Amino acid sequence: MRKITIVGAGQAGLQLAIGLVDAGYDVTVVSNRTPEQIREGKVMSSQCMFGGALARERAVGLDLWSDECPSVEGISFTVADNGNQAFSWASRLDLPAQSVDQRVKMPAWLKEFEARGGTLVLQDAGIGDLEGFAVDSDLVILAAGKGEIAKMFERDATRSVFDRPQRALALTYVNGMVPREEHSAVAFNMIPGVGEYFAFPALTTSGPCEIMVMEGIPGGPMDCWADVTTPEEHLAKSKWVVETFVPWEAERCADITLTDDNGILAGRFPPTVRKPIGVLPSGANILGLADVVVLNDPLTGQGSNNASKCAASYLASILEHGGRPFDAEFMTDTFERYWDYAQYVASWTNALLSPPPEHVLKLLGAAATEPRIARRFANGFDDPRDFYHWFMTPEAAAQYLTDVAN
Repeated sequence: MRKITIVGAGQAGLQLAIGLVDAGYDVTVVSNRTPEQIREGKVMSSQCMFGGALARERAVGLDLWSDECPSVEGISFTVADNGNQAFSWASRLDLPAQSVDQRVKMPAWLKEFEARGGTLVLQDAGIGDLEGFAVDSDLVILAAGKGEIAKMFERDATRSVFDRPQRALALTYVNGMVPREEHSAVAFNMIPGVGEYFAFPALTTSGPCEIMVMEGIPGGPMDCWADVTTPEEHLAKSKWVVETFVPWEAERCADITLTDDNGILAGRFPPTVRKPIGVLPSGANILGLADVVVLNDPLTGQGSNNASKCAASYLASILEHGGRPFDAEFMTDTFERYWDYAQYVASWTNALLSPPPEHVLKLLGAAATEPRIARRFANGFDDPRDFYHWFMTPEAAAQYLTDVAN
């Protein structure tokens, strides 16, 4: 039985760990928090997961909230123009999405991991601890990490487009938001020159809720969280953002309240691709997973989807590798196999962080009158590789619009 240690108990780390345990591996997960501490702590993400990622959870028996979590049935998209709607449309997803608060999901998954035979170690792991894991394990995978641990993974300058944050980010988990009339959706609003706002239904520790996501261009008017110090101020600022920049959403938010004082988050980070191998002082190698190696801005809602797909890709690579050594070649090949998918997500997300070019605005505007375009855009969130056939270049966009017209 081969022994694998995974440091980090998030979406990717636990999904991979449980898949490996089910396949007969001796797996240890190292978490710096107990399930109770995770559940009682701050929210960690917005985690709207689309059909493909949810299917990967089902494949390993981890879809524990399918009946309890409200469905996200579609995508609505509005482009703002000086406080008005330049255009707006909505389209249903082929497969509904869901968002389960990680404070709900990860404690349950930790217990599931142990119930299936995995070993949980509660430890705030540092470099020295990783050295010990490397001695005792056939493979060490880092699925989370800050400070000195994260610095072991070198930024890949050839694959990283940005070297500084592109958005000031904020999350607000709320009760009392009025549902959309037609169907539930990620209600996405683009405010050129200012940022983006979107909201969607989710499941949190107290039950169904809505998550508000605000992305402000650094230095702009939605970059407004530095002086917010209390949950009440955070909620008030969230309402101000909606009322000021997307007033058509304000009526839905008239009576919102926080789900809990920990249902808020604000910060910023640069989208980054890192090299997949971290080298310890002893010379031992560890493999980076998910956000450790490909960190996307939340603008396109791909973080948890990428984590799920990365875990599934790594699981396949490990199982196919058999009894051979988990050497540097294996680690590089394993990451490159995932990068074959992730590069398209990163490029699409990075493109949307820049001011939208004319062909993109033309496509989004055409979707308001052509349901075929709206449907294709909405379902691209499940597999962003499709955007490369029609959305990412002026030439492909022009050809697609001609095809649709004919």
